[in-house]
Amino acid sequence: MRKFSGQLAVSGFVLVGFGVAVGAQQASAPIARYEMRAETVSGIGGMGAGGGMGAAMAMAFGGTPKAQHMLWLDLGSSRSASDGKPKAEHFMPAGAKLGKSVLLRTPEPGKTAPPEPGEKDFQRPKGRMLIFWGCGERAPKGQPVVIDFSKLAAGQVPPGLFTSSVPLDRMVSPSASKTYGYWPGADGKSAKPDSVLVGAHRVAGNYSPEMAFSLAKDFMGPLNASNTQQASGSTLLRWGAVPDATGYYAMIIGGKQSGKGGEMADMVWWSSSASRQFGGGLADWMAPATVARLVTDKTVLSPQTTTCTVPAEVKAAAPDFIYGTLHAYGPEESFAYPPRPADPKIRWVPEWTARIRHRSTTGFLVGMEGFGAGPATSGEQAKAECKPKKKKGFGGLLGGAMAGALGVPNGSDDGC
Repeated sequence: MRKFSGQLAVSGFVLVGFGVAVGAQQASAPIARYEMRAETVSGIGGMGAGGGMGAAMAMAFGGTPKAQHMLWLDLGSSRSASDGKPKAEHFMPAGAKLGKSVLLRTPEPGKTAPPEPGEKDFQRPKGRMLIFWGCGERAPKGQPVVIDFSKLAAGQVPPGLFTSSVPLDRMVSPSASKTYGYWPGADGKSAKPDSVLVGAHRVAGNYSPEMAFSLAKDFMGPLNASNTQQASGSTLLRWGAVPDATGYYAMIIGGKQSGKGGEMADMVWWSSSASRQFGGGLADWMAPATVARLVTDKTVLSPQTTTCTVPAEVKAAAPDFIYGTLHAYGPEESFAYPPRPADPKIRWVPEWTARIRHRSTTGFLVGMEGFGAGPATSGEQAKAECKPKKKKGFGGLLGGAMAGALGVPNGSDDGC
């Protein structure tokens, strides 16, 4: 490390909750912001997170794919590269098993970074959407709320569909940066199931100050979940507690086919929130303080909760396809240089800030053996009863956003 980096490493400062107003102290925006998002993905979601052929074979033999680790890096700076050729690298501890470093790629002029799930354009939704929420054997009076897409203008998002009390976090992005770099990129590298993040990290480039910090938190443990159909028609979701979890949130999306080319006549969306709270920051990596507030108002299930019953009406309304996602929100570590002055009268001028947030996610098919489901039909029975469906997905920009929020691909050839 250069002398500058060594001084940072020795200082060992940690800033908790950067970005939240602190008293009357004034603070300027940092030259550079760095963000890491670390996720452990299990169940069906693990198949799309680097599971590859091994995950597919596990599914074929009635097993569950091995949990995968996923890591996203984003660097935003108010500076331009000195030579007009942006370059930045993240040097990680050997335990990360990503080589000496990973290269943060800057999008070429006129191009943007790969879109997040749900940001692609899809055909406009048809039919209706039925919205349920809350844990319990039966849906309470007033549910479902029904949205008829035929009564909406083209491209219109139904008013009040997505939560306004849990806004999306202001993350590092190309639009908010003069120069931007991201990873994974085109280097073919990705986090592995046994990658470890704990240890010294350094980020160096030609368009931002050099950063050095040490992480004490590793990837979270996997969510081991099951779902079992009850005599009442409801579905019991059960999962093992994950260390460091700050709260849990479950979502289920399903549908009922119209019989016309496999299109969905009804889309069904359920949330474990005690109130009507969907989307927004709930599908994000939320800060522990935010999660604590949402646990208090019962939007998020407490870290001590390990079960939730999905009302019978949800499965009844979505007989043809029903997929769920369970999030365990996790810890955060934040760093900054120089540290915030203890005297609130002194203006704080940080050169850079960095943070890493964690979560663990699992995906499951409701009522299907394996992949987070309880006892159901045998593998042979499931294969015999499975009827291939055309590749339709959820449809529409709204459907794409919902699919992205759940972590499920927007369209698949069949469920066999």
